[in-house]
Amino acid sequence: MKLLVLGGTQFVGRHIVHAALSRGDDVTLFHRGRTNPGIFPEAMHIIGDRNAGFDLPPGLAWDAVIDVNGYIPRVVSDAARGAASRAKSYVFISTLSVYADATVSNQNEDSPVATPPDPSVEQVTMDTYGPLKVACERAAEAAMPGRTSIIRPGYIVGPWDHSGRFPYWVRRVSEGGEILAPGDPGDPIQVVDARDLAAFVLSVVQAERPGIYNAAGPKAPYTWGRFLQDCREVSGSDARFVWVGESFLDAQRLAPGQLPMWSGAGDHGLMRTDCRRAIAAGLAFRPIAETIRETLAWDREHGRRDMGLTRERELELLAAWAASQRPISPPT
Repeated sequence: MKLLVLGGTQFVGRHIVHAALSRGDDVTLFHRGRTNPGIFPEAMHIIGDRNAGFDLPPGLAWDAVIDVNGYIPRVVSDAARGAASRAKSYVFISTLSVYADATVSNQNEDSPVATPPDPSVEQVTMDTYGPLKVACERAAEAAMPGRTSIIRPGYIVGPWDHSGRFPYWVRRVSEGGEILAPGDPGDPIQVVDARDLAAFVLSVVQAERPGIYNAAGPKAPYTWGRFLQDCREVSGSDARFVWVGESFLDAQRLAPGQLPMWSGAGDHGLMRTDCRRAIAAGLAFRPIAETIRETLAWDREHGRRDMGLTRERELELLAAWAASQRPISPPT
């Protein structure tokens, strides 16, 4: 296949391009040339900033455009309209955050989504991220009706995860000792390895399957308790988990990113999303232990260290939690 990947030099896009090239696809990347310059010399590179306009050289056409870094509806619309006469299909990587109510479990692709913001809103924040992605989905479909595939992953994990969220936990558990574990061991969590997501995206293109797909795993229900235990088993550490209650953590006013991937009961619904449509269409998951092991190996050389709790802050919180759990002696 001939593919145009918007981005393609970082994390998800990187894995999609690597998988496509490995199977012999003809790949073109449209990117700014700033992230990992020189990567994929065997591919064609078009240097440009899609935020400033989407200009493609004449005479080029593709089987599909894969958009991994669209966040602003105007920008996605420009790309999809620009590609409409050049490509058979358009794949847009969206998010589970499009759903209107994050507390509702087992939502499928037909569940209500958030209301898109006013078209003048282009700042991506915690509040606007999901609604903007809804508008991006609609912009892509409007430009290429019946030829658009929308992929909605949750937390994407694995090697080259520049966010540092998943790597923080696998690294912290590997270090052992007493570890602050947020919430309850039964709290749900869903993730998808970026390499499994890449394989699914390419299969959707190959099979010409337009539509919407929730893409999260593993296939069986997964919990924070199981996740941290898997991290301990893979690393062989002596980690001991201290489960700290959500109300206590809320009172600590932790900064965003200090407990990566954990957001409490308010998002439990999104961590129980129905992904049967994607699984039926070919989404498959490698063993989570493999993802943990290979992420840990990658993190030792490439991972960032500014995500998650510092050891000092973690010890402070553990001490405060322990003090809060001591019974109060009655007055004598």
